[in-house]
Amino acid sequence: MKKILAAALALVLVLALAVGCGKAPGGGTMTLYTWEGMFPPEVLEAFTKETGITINYANFDTDENMLARLEAAGGGDYDVVIADDYIIETVIAEGLAQKLDTKKLSGWGNINPVYQGQFFDPNNEYTVPYGSGVQTIVYDPARIQKEITGYADLWDPSLKDNLAVIGNYRVINGMALKVMGESYNTEDTAVIQAAGQKLLELAPNIRLIKNDNLQDDLLSGEVGAAVMYTSQVTLAKLQNPDLRVVYPKEGVGFGIIGTFIPSKAPNAEAAYQFIDYILRPEVSAQCFEYMGYYCTNKAADEKINEAYREFLTLPEGITGGEMVRLRRRRGGPQQGLDRVPRRLRGVKKGNALCQSGLPPGLAFFFFLRKKKKKQKEERPIYLTAGAKRKPAG
Repeated sequence: MKKILAAALALVLVLALAVGCGKAPGGGTMTLYTWEGMFPPEVLEAFTKETGITINYANFDTDENMLARLEAAGGGDYDVVIADDYIIETVIAEGLAQKLDTKKLSGWGNINPVYQGQFFDPNNEYTVPYGSGVQTIVYDPARIQKEITGYADLWDPSLKDNLAVIGNYRVINGMALKVMGESYNTEDTAVIQAAGQKLLELAPNIRLIKNDNLQDDLLSGEVGAAVMYTSQVTLAKLQNPDLRVVYPKEGVGFGIIGTFIPSKAPNAEAAYQFIDYILRPEVSAQCFEYMGYYCTNKAADEKINEAYREFLTLPEGITGGEMVRLRRRRGGPQQGLDRVPRRLRGVKKGNALCQSGLPPGLAFFFFLRKKKKKQKEERPIYLTAGAKRKPAG
């Protein structure tokens, strides 16, 4: 009898241990591949505690390096990849991402449809958005008397030498295109040419062109208005709530960071668990507060701290926008506008370029390059470096 009782107790103990240790089917390790600093540590720790799945957090510095490694691995090695929209288009075209089984994602319905159906994944078959950079204008009403409502106002003479813009040629070119009533992504070379000419008129107002820490120049009074990355807007507003954030009346442009599962992910089931986990409203809210990107989870909007909600969620009146292709297509009509030929380095003045027969877009960007060089001599220009959290743009 004692032997039977002892055996029964042993069986109960074994079952209890099995229940306690078997936190998730499959378990094991999941490799997450993205930039550094894209998740609060507590979110990753909580996922492991709940599921028993250990996260191997691998980082890349550029989207291109990510693509090269994924190509070399033949769509293997990584379970979840988070990258920019334009590179995901290539990933999908090369068959390196697998179609999602949305039945495994209970939080699929939480996604804000504004960020779905975009050029890189038109049928929402491969990706889950994880944050967005929305092009916004921020200005200090204490230093700018004119009320700014859109891009066109940036051309006003009262803003002379008082405007800062991020160093992204598509953002800058896009401002002129929208003022002209055109698409950010037009492929009409005549329109692009006209936009370049329009930008030359803006040059006198531009004081700074830089990517990193642009919010510091607005906060210090170096400039009174700026076109900034989303994360910079967040930092600026936290330090000075009186700054005004403007969604351009000409139309909102945005870029999306997407999540996908590689075609030969070693632990795809763990990947589904992780993606579904970060789709939970309360978890998403933690992530977006940490990153400073616009929230792409509509169910999480109300859970974001009120102190951040204004600049991490789209206003109610904005129900859509236009994706901005932040990289050119090879051989497309935009090619060449993002770099200045070496043969032009001897030209000294921006207005001389207007008479050089060059496309106005090239003339403008060479003008900005010369101006940026002069700024570098006067003050430090900080450049993005390393595999750190990317600026949201």
